Amino acid sequence: MTDAAPDVLDPEDRRETAAFPLTTGRTRGYHRAAVDAFLDAARGAFEDERDDFSAEDVRRASFPLVRHGYQIAKVDAALGRVEDAFAARARERAVRSLGVTQWVAQARADAQVILDHLGRPAHHRFARTSRLTFGYRIDEVDHVAERIRDYLRDGDALTVDQVRDAAFRMQRGGYREEQVDALLDATVEVMLAVR
Repeated sequence: MTDAAPDVLDPEDRRETAAFPLTTGRTRGYHRAAVDAFLDAARGAFEDERDDFSAEDVRRASFPLVRHGYQIAKVDAALGRVEDAFAARARERAVRSLGVTQWVAQARADAQVILDHLGRPAHHRFARTSRLTFGYRIDEVDHVAERIRDYLRDGDALTVDQVRDAAFRMQRGGYREEQVDALLDATVEVMLAVR
């Protein structure tokens, strides 16, 4: 829901009309109009069964941070549910068109690509930034990588939300963010495919 005149309402009035709880004080949250517009577009695409919007679009959504914005955790939880809905629809469509056997074979092949990547030795699983620039902290990424490997290889417990919520501190000479993020995205896709 978007306010017609957001600058006219004081924060207490805005809190009553907000789709999610708002941040208070100096804490920043997601820009309300940006979140509302994105969720309206996602809802329209889902209800109209359009193919121009996917689970990946939801996973990659980002919003400006502002004072009195939506609480990040609440929006992220809602986005997770929206992503799940798009992934379930994609899975149903693929099973109808490919058949269950081919769908499972594709999910296994995708999982094997991830496992092959994670089979690399610790501290060498991803490209590194130079010693002068920051990347993801290597030991933290390797820990998550090992949990993903154990989930895919041995069936150890791991949830989609744990992978989605993985966050890493930064270090000089760390792992390149884009490579790690791409592997996490691929893992989420595989996990959603076999739910």
